[in-house]
Amino acid sequence: MTDPAARRILVLLASTRADGNAELMARASVAALPAATEVRWQRLAELDMPPFEDIRHSVGQYPAPTGDLARLLDDTLWATDLLVASPLYWYSLPAPLKLYLDHWSAFMRVPGLDFKARMAGKAMHVLCATSSGDEPHLAAPLVDSLRFSAGYMKMRWGGAVLGDGTRPGDVLKDEAALAAAAKLLLA
Repeated sequence: MTDPAARRILVLLASTRADGNAELMARASVAALPAATEVRWQRLAELDMPPFEDIRHSVGQYPAPTGDLARLLDDTLWATDLLVASPLYWYSLPAPLKLYLDHWSAFMRVPGLDFKARMAGKAMHVLCATSSGDEPHLAAPLVDSLRFSAGYMKMRWGGAVLGDGTRPGDVLKDEAALAAAAKLLLA
């Protein structure tokens, strides 16, 4: 494992709500890191990401992204670790996170980018805020989607932490989840 202080963490906030429970869990994770650790934050819902158009079997190549999508790609490639902080929406990924992952298909086909090779060896970690009363298995579609995506890209799976929180701030009562979130990037 790389020295935590030498790692570069990209926190991907997937909620459409600022300061939601998943974000609070992410802040607990980042606060536990050594002070020298570089961290960048991206709030996916605030980015101007174009709809993904699947041209893999027609044109086959994609142009280099521009604007917010180019900056998100740069941050993704900069990072040694991706920390996805997401609420569970309808037992799956929130739309901004799904759109980001869809664009991975395009990134893999930008000439000269070598996206898949450059993602190999990075780590993906997940923090997921679930509704009060949800059973852990209900978050499996979200967690599995990210775990399988990481596996396809030859990334290391850093694990997932589920926190109980419906209304903003509720996760602060889930002491076990906050403690696990604080350890997630240190394992």
